[in-house]
Amino acid sequence: MKDILHPLCLAIAGTGFLFLLRDLGRSRRDRALVALALTYGFSAISYAVSLTWVWVRIDGILGTNASVPLAQSCVILVFALQATVLAYWSKPAAEARRRSRALLVAAAAVIAGMAVLFALLTPATTRPADFATYYAHDPFYQAYVLLYFGTYTVAECYLARSCWKYARTASRPSIAWGLRLITVGAVITLGYSTIRIGAVVGAEAGFGVRQLDPFAWACGDIGATLTQIGYFLPTLARRTAAARDWTTAHLQYRRLHRLWAALDQADPGITLRRPASHRGELLRGRSAHFPLLRRRVEIRQGQKLLRRYLDPAARAESETRRAAEGLTGADLAAAVTADQISAALLRHRADEPAAAPAEYADAELPLDTTEDELAHLQRVAAYFVPPSASPAVPAGTISGARS
Repeated sequence: MKDILHPLCLAIAGTGFLFLLRDLGRSRRDRALVALALTYGFSAISYAVSLTWVWVRIDGILGTNASVPLAQSCVILVFALQATVLAYWSKPAAEARRRSRALLVAAAAVIAGMAVLFALLTPATTRPADFATYYAHDPFYQAYVLLYFGTYTVAECYLARSCWKYARTASRPSIAWGLRLITVGAVITLGYSTIRIGAVVGAEAGFGVRQLDPFAWACGDIGATLTQIGYFLPTLARRTAAARDWTTAHLQYRRLHRLWAALDQADPGITLRRPASHRGELLRGRSAHFPLLRRRVEIRQGQKLLRRYLDPAARAESETRRAAEGLTGADLAAAVTADQISAALLRHRADEPAAAPAEYADAELPLDTTEDELAHLQRVAAYFVPPSASPAVPAGTISGARS
């Protein structure tokens, strides 16, 4: 059972660590993020060491069953780091730092005690599968178990209680669901520690729990996996939202291209800086947020330069035609504005300013935020059709046309 579940847990822990490692390069001062990354890192080490073939290799190098204290010391550090993450998520920074130091000191003391007790065990052959039940009658191992699994049980009870409490006041759904998942995982892992402690008690009371060993591993691995997913859920939600924003910005940037290119061709002065190839930016994984904001400004500047070419008759004709198509509200204003720009470009090309220029149909729209304006320009770009009477232009002469 152990060698079936441990590789899956190792994959989850290792993936979580690699994801967070990338974020650490940008936010090294985020102590909660550092603690969370180390949580996944030490979890991955504990699972890797517990794999049978790794266990045997380490025991051959460091000594019989040396993998046990190494893996379990990592678990103790994981508990301290998990509690540290909760402290930084729920306490003021100063109090969280004090609690973090206390937790790490307590973890170091437990690990030191485990090392001493383990060193007193009677040497024997390596036991990667049944170590706990094999040593159940050894008094030093019994003390070792009580120290390790006592700490394990207290830590899981603390996690379950704290996460359930904080989930009620979490500011984001992903955090609330993550904390609830940690609670469920912590409760399940109590089955693991209960069986291990039961093995020691049974050795003295005359009953055995060897048949429950696969169930113990299942409780430990399934519970720990749920806990890891719970801690990672807020990060995954944030990364998913960031990826969605990145993709949306590139799509919006691309959708504005045809409108921007027509205005840029009419007056290249609206573009202060020639845009890089959009395909190249995509391949490099660069964000389009700033280029998108710059494109918004350039389109609005192009509209201003065309204002004296806005024919009132063209606006009236467009309003009648678009209304007949069933458009109303913001969609009607966007469609009419797109038609006005197309007609103004023709007049600009012929150098025929309007005697009494009209206003843009979107002049009175309540576009209070940048997001509102970008959404409106997306609608304008969707309705915009470049003037059909434009002269042929050799490929590559329109600046930015391949952006």
